[in-house]
Amino acid sequence: MSAEIWQDVPLAPPDSIFKLTAAYKADTFPQKVNLGVGAYRDDDNKPWVLPVIKKATQILLNDPDLDHEYLPITGLPEFTAGAAKLILGAGSPAIAEGRAVSVQTISGTGANHLGALFLSRFYHWDTPKQIYLSNPTWANHHAIFKNVGIQPVDYPYYDPATIGLDFDGFIGTLQSAAPRSVFLLHACAHNPTGVDPTRDQWKHIAEVIIAKNHYAFFDCAYQGFASGDLNNDAWAVRHFVEKGVPMLVCQSFAKNAGLYGERIGALHIVPPTKDAADRVKSQLSVLQRSEISNPPSHGARLVSLILNESVLFDEWNRDIKTMAERIISMRNELYRLLTEELKTPGSWIHIINQIGMFSFTGINPSQSQALIDTFHIYLTANGRISMAGLNTHNIRYFAESLDKVVRGQV
Repeated sequence: MSAEIWQDVPLAPPDSIFKLTAAYKADTFPQKVNLGVGAYRDDDNKPWVLPVIKKATQILLNDPDLDHEYLPITGLPEFTAGAAKLILGAGSPAIAEGRAVSVQTISGTGANHLGALFLSRFYHWDTPKQIYLSNPTWANHHAIFKNVGIQPVDYPYYDPATIGLDFDGFIGTLQSAAPRSVFLLHACAHNPTGVDPTRDQWKHIAEVIIAKNHYAFFDCAYQGFASGDLNNDAWAVRHFVEKGVPMLVCQSFAKNAGLYGERIGALHIVPPTKDAADRVKSQLSVLQRSEISNPPSHGARLVSLILNESVLFDEWNRDIKTMAERIISMRNELYRLLTEELKTPGSWIHIINQIGMFSFTGINPSQSQALIDTFHIYLTANGRISMAGLNTHNIRYFAESLDKVVRGQV
């Protein structure tokens, strides 16, 4: 008989987002709408392969020197260098001084994990290992940090009363937290709320972090998706680097390059000196080797071509603008329908004030469930919707359904 037959292993609940998607796919209602998944869809609700990705793929296919050998443990050098310039800025002092340590990861999730694992092993914790996460945050953040022995702690972020940023609560926690605490910050297009600090607010956040000697753990999954401008969306990260804030950055190309399944991302750590950077990179190599040996090559090669070829890079910028502008147009139209045509009770200005792929609608869990049960509109219980799931064919149906739910007509 087997020494262990696993009968005591508890049955884990399914992932909420993937469960929602499965329910949507099984639904036969012709007007069903999926507003749960965080993936771009075009106006016909189809996945969109960026034209620049198609061009880069053809270039790779026609490369006679292409092989399938292992990449270095820390990834494709042309990719990591280009990715660092994209997020930190080509003129970044961290890059110029050789202080930027960049490692290719399994998308943004892998970057978060590797960054968390590195901090768990090597950060000089003055308190029990813990990280402050915005309330709310991407659900996976909690699991990632718990898995490496770092306990998540909430800091105020979303204000239900204003459906906006609780800036005073955020700053208050930064000020009251023990010195050298670690704070996870969403660089742009906050997931799940779509609520971002202004530049002046970011400046104040940086000042308090410096005064308290905190550590900034940036997660950047949506560069370019927030405003349609890659440089604009990297502003907070670059400001923190210029001010000398101790920090790292997790970077994903799933959304802004449409490479969801290729799992292409990077982790950038910015130590204070070149010597410290060399030490950090040596340990990241050891951690990466023990987990994945070396990262996959295809996505890295595609993104590397785009980052390092000016013609492709310009086209990528246009593709990003196409995606961002479609989402922004859906925000404007939803706001117009709710306020001008339907005169839905309440204020809906947050729909256009929020930014990026997601929007917190402000509706409660029972109203969210009513949208699912009555109107076959799939969204998370907290009222978050993916704006990319709205298009010219379904936005009126969604707005009218939302109006009925808010009025209690279901």
